[in-house]
Amino acid sequence: MITLSRRNGATEADGGCPVIEDSTMRLVRIGLGAIDTTVGAFRDNTDRAIAVAHAMAADAVTIGVLPEQAIGGYPVEDLIQWQGFVARQWPELERFARETAALPTVFVIGVSVLHDGLRYNCAATVAGGKIRALTPKQKLPTYNIFYEGRTLSRGVPGAVSAVHGVPFGDLVVRFDFGTIAPEVCEDLWSPDGPTKRRTYSGAELVCNVSASPFRLGVVQTRRELIATRAADYQCCIAYANLVGANDGLIFDGGGYVNQNGKWVLEASRWRPGFAAATVDLDRTPRLRAENTTWRDDAEHWLASNVPVAMVDIPAAEFSTGSGRAGLTYPVPTHGSFFLPDPVSPPSEREQFFDDILDALTLGVGDYFEKNRIFRKIGVALSGGRDSLLTLLVAHRYASRVRPEDPGSLIQAFYMPSRYSSNETRHAAETICRELGVPLEIVPIDDAYERELAATEAMLAPGETVTELTKQNIQARIRGQRMWNWSNSSGGLFLQTGNMSEKAVGYTTIGGDLEGALGVLANVPKTVVMALLDYLYEQTGYEGIALVLAKPPGPELAPNQKGEEELMPFPVLDACFHLFGAEKLLPEDVEQALAAMFPDYPCEQLRAWVEKFTRLFLASIYKWVQAPISLHVGNLDLDRERALQLPVVQDRAWAAIQPESLT
Repeated sequence: MITLSRRNGATEADGGCPVIEDSTMRLVRIGLGAIDTTVGAFRDNTDRAIAVAHAMAADAVTIGVLPEQAIGGYPVEDLIQWQGFVARQWPELERFARETAALPTVFVIGVSVLHDGLRYNCAATVAGGKIRALTPKQKLPTYNIFYEGRTLSRGVPGAVSAVHGVPFGDLVVRFDFGTIAPEVCEDLWSPDGPTKRRTYSGAELVCNVSASPFRLGVVQTRRELIATRAADYQCCIAYANLVGANDGLIFDGGGYVNQNGKWVLEASRWRPGFAAATVDLDRTPRLRAENTTWRDDAEHWLASNVPVAMVDIPAAEFSTGSGRAGLTYPVPTHGSFFLPDPVSPPSEREQFFDDILDALTLGVGDYFEKNRIFRKIGVALSGGRDSLLTLLVAHRYASRVRPEDPGSLIQAFYMPSRYSSNETRHAAETICRELGVPLEIVPIDDAYERELAATEAMLAPGETVTELTKQNIQARIRGQRMWNWSNSSGGLFLQTGNMSEKAVGYTTIGGDLEGALGVLANVPKTVVMALLDYLYEQTGYEGIALVLAKPPGPELAPNQKGEEELMPFPVLDACFHLFGAEKLLPEDVEQALAAMFPDYPCEQLRAWVEKFTRLFLASIYKWVQAPISLHVGNLDLDRERALQLPVVQDRAWAAIQPESLT
């Protein structure tokens, strides 16, 4: 029988968790599961969760934590408005419970739930074939890439009701091994979230089901956040993250176990599966008893607040005892509690580049596979940096799914015009030969002459075809040909442009802005170049060296160089960060650039800032028409995601003020 109760906090003596007979330790094995879900693939998602659950149980896991929205997939966005989309998840959650009924393991798994006509993002606690509790997410983010507050309802502190007879609301759950606090993703990110009141109400183990998208720097942020919360609230935190990509969002998986500020487990990222570690849960109430600050804070909170309701699961009804019988005390593998692990972690530089490459590879691969309409991948090579890196990312994915012949999954095209150089052609041919990727060379000069003549015929007397139009004609012929190939072959046409050039409109609508998926569209040009340097170090491919030997430029006119037509790319990227991410006004951007690039005169920096601002604000109409792009940073140019700017605006607000020039 399940009972709801209120209790007045927790101490070492009344921790509410029976001690294992003949043992002075309460050993618990915690499993963190990462599964790659597809939005709406309820049965397949549940099958994957069941498979991981059984693997965890076979590893003697006491409690397994699976990702946010593991049943329905994430992000669901406005699909949550379809009542049937939510309602059909419940039978799959029940199936998950049935098919794990015989396991001596508790599971916490993410699911959407309907309650009184509202939609909730919940953590479901499942054990012994039954859904034991449903805990709705309280903190619903609507910043950056998130839109949950538009459609979902928030969990209310202290509120408890029932859904299909299952306790629903602000709850902690007590089992024979201890008391857990299920919660969902963002709830952990707020210092005033539910973690605080649930740990003060007796929860020892916080189980956070998460779908936290990857972006550069987020790993360190997560680590600091989890360690801080675990130390502040003197609890053990088990955090499991979603892996895989949906649309442009990429989830890096992995997870963490941190007990009262001490690291216990850091799971590998970028791949499905699970990791597990054993903790002595008695350590948590012991440290609470020793920590006078925590005790004072808990007593103060309990003096003026009602404790969170508890769902009590009697051991006679469900027990994890048989699974925990063989657990042993966690000891360091290198044989010392006092010395660090002698295995050195990868350098920050390696981690940075590998993370970006892993993210882009996963993004391309899941987009290719989950859409189920593509048969191969197509890349239009220019012999330049962006298309080369796009090809290398596609080949990296293909090498994982077709290791015997990765090139068979890719088709590359080189479409030269009269302005294409021998160097870029040689670079394209060389890298394709090294990768084993078939390359078709399809000149566009004849088509260019025909289109130029047609354009001239459309103009009124006195009007002439501009030089910019001549460049754009070449880009559009290439884009049209790639779409024609895609339509006929079932190929995924990858758009190759980078974020820096996209930001200032150094791209062509209907041309190089075209594609089904923008691989580098949120990767700055300086990062593109650094990634190629890194990949050359790793692979030694001659094709990379040949591309890097030539100054970057689109080759749409004689002797074109991108930095001469725009500005040095480090300056451009600095302008973009300061104006687009830090939201500085142009005169403030200029001051920052003066400190960053002291070798350039102030007049030159001012001219570049004015040019960047003018081009950026005038190019919004272009980049809002770009394809879905992979999201790898905290700033991107997807209008539905991080940077939402009006297309129509008066740009006078961003002009450098006259007084700032004196």
